[in-house]
Amino acid sequence: MMVNKSFSSAAVVAAFPDLWRGQVDGAHLMEEQETLPLDQAKHDLVIHSLGLHWANDPVGQLIQCRRALTADGLLLAVALGGQTLHELRACLAEAEVAETGGLSPRVAPMAEVRDLGALLQRAGLALPVADTVPLRVQYKSIWHLMRDLRAMGEANALNARNKAATRPGVLKRAADIYAASFPSDDGGVIATFELIVLTGWAPDKSQQKPLRPGSAQARLADALNTDETSLPD
Repeated sequence: MMVNKSFSSAAVVAAFPDLWRGQVDGAHLMEEQETLPLDQAKHDLVIHSLGLHWANDPVGQLIQCRRALTADGLLLAVALGGQTLHELRACLAEAEVAETGGLSPRVAPMAEVRDLGALLQRAGLALPVADTVPLRVQYKSIWHLMRDLRAMGEANALNARNKAATRPGVLKRAADIYAASFPSDDGGVIATFELIVLTGWAPDKSQQKPLRPGSAQARLADALNTDETSLPD
């Protein structure tokens, strides 16, 4: 995303804020938490980095960010979407059903782009935009992927998860299914992370407004170089 605007007072909310150190000049860095230490109307840019899928109250997070923005300030949030790790989820589910005859929750449900876009409006942000960026990563095996997820702090934290250790047979079968179903070009496996990018602005009178219905000065049919067909009453 390209924004033709300079920012002088940024804040970054992230699980690992030290990773942002030096990336945004003078930014106020903070860890994700239920109540964010953000002063009202202080920042012209707030970045919420990959934490909304863990938030108990994601719209509350967006509202807190919105209140921290000055007029015409920008919120940029990136969250993991519903297609994240769909390969891993499918393989684990198939393997567990085959080995145990049942299924236990392993990956927390994540929102779809349409739902997150609606949250921007609920938070009172103007000019809301939500878009998706699929990030496909190659791993040597399912084992390398799961080790990386644990190091990221993205292991299974669901209350309804099976508290017993997963059977070795389930993991072995899942690894075989994964290697056969989602191979990479170099002999490893592919994992998808769906990044949902959200942008919204604190309302300001300088922002563009939609025109009143019926006030158009040109016909859409002319712009499309096509014939206009009237519908029956």
